[in-house]
Amino acid sequence: MIDNAPQMNAAQFSQLARIVHEESGISLPETKRGLLAARISRRLRILKMDDFSAYCGLLSSAQGVDERRNLITAITTNVTAFFRESHHFDFMTREILPGLIAQAKNGGRVRIWSAACSSGEEAYSIAMSVLDVFPDVARYDFLILASDIDPLMIQKANDGCYSDHDLRGFEPAKRDQYFARSENGFEVRAHVRKILRFAELNLHGEWPFRGRFDVIFCRNVVIYFDTPLRQKLWSKFAERLNQTGHLLIGHSERIDGPAANSFRLVGPTTYQLSKSLAPTQ
Repeated sequence: MIDNAPQMNAAQFSQLARIVHEESGISLPETKRGLLAARISRRLRILKMDDFSAYCGLLSSAQGVDERRNLITAITTNVTAFFRESHHFDFMTREILPGLIAQAKNGGRVRIWSAACSSGEEAYSIAMSVLDVFPDVARYDFLILASDIDPLMIQKANDGCYSDHDLRGFEPAKRDQYFARSENGFEVRAHVRKILRFAELNLHGEWPFRGRFDVIFCRNVVIYFDTPLRQKLWSKFAERLNQTGHLLIGHSERIDGPAANSFRLVGPTTYQLSKSLAPTQ
């Protein structure tokens, strides 16, 4: 059998890897050439292009701005699940939420950010954790913001539709408390959606937020960034956290670089902004 798939040479890979890094911060070593070629071959078929040379030409042209977004969508890894790395949700419920609930009831503002929410499971897990212990949260200034670089993932998160397989870890009573049956599976109920806002956002671009956050989830994302961008992101998170705010990261990640002195480890991959270095609210 003859393999008619287009081949990506070193120069094409270098150009595409540079564009990916510029657009998203994701670092692709040479060992990922085959993966990159496989991920974007579908784009070539859709665009009716015969080779990667034509695709590189499009991305480098003025007409290629929108296609750069499609490129990032094609190469991003969207592995997620409800209550993934459950120890973070246990810690938040036990150690963080009591203080945030008191803050909200006293008229304060509470903000939680799911900074790479993928198709929404993490953000909805945060919301359900809050609702479990604070069912009337919608009456207060308490909001969960969720963002992702991939517009298709944000659309799926906004739709809030999940399959039986997606909800396989739920007890029936909890599933029915937060999801309603639909033709294609289950839809997130309105009272969960009410405390959530989804938006497309590039972590390495400008952040449109005015205020600070009490909790930031950014898990299993920085492993794809090179050292300078990773360390810059940690510093930006430190600047965006409220006094003694928390940053929760992935199981294989650690805060390094200049920002490491701004945090103290308070649980497995759970960090708190150091009081002595925290900004004044």
